[in-house]
Amino acid sequence: MLSTAKAPGAVGPYSQGIKGNNMIFVSGQLPIEPESGELLKGNIEKETEQCIKNVLAVLEAGGAKLEDIAKVNIYITDMGNFPLVNGIYEKYFNEHKPARCCVEVSKLPAGADIEIEAIALL
Repeated sequence: MLSTAKAPGAVGPYSQGIKGNNMIFVSGQLPIEPESGELLKGNIEKETEQCIKNVLAVLEAGGAKLEDIAKVNIYITDMGNFPLVNGIYEKYFNEHKPARCCVEVSKLPAGADIEIEAIALL
């Protein structure tokens, strides 16, 4: 089980991530600032960036980095935000391009607009 203060704590009975068999599974990360515990709302670009930073913090706790990510799942509540989400995503995943899916969902925990999870191979 992975745990770091550099990402928000789990809001339920699960861990921030799990490491095993040369893989890391990062639980869905909401756009919560770990220092303040504040959920970002109203700016999907800042929200996307915070989700990615939280994913990377959990990976770091497991000894991994962005380039180790093999698969990313993005959940957004408004597919109209896809171009903005994709623009921020591309800032991080420019050269390294893991497999990915992005789906619109009706609701996310805590009323968030976006959630991102990842799988890394070590």
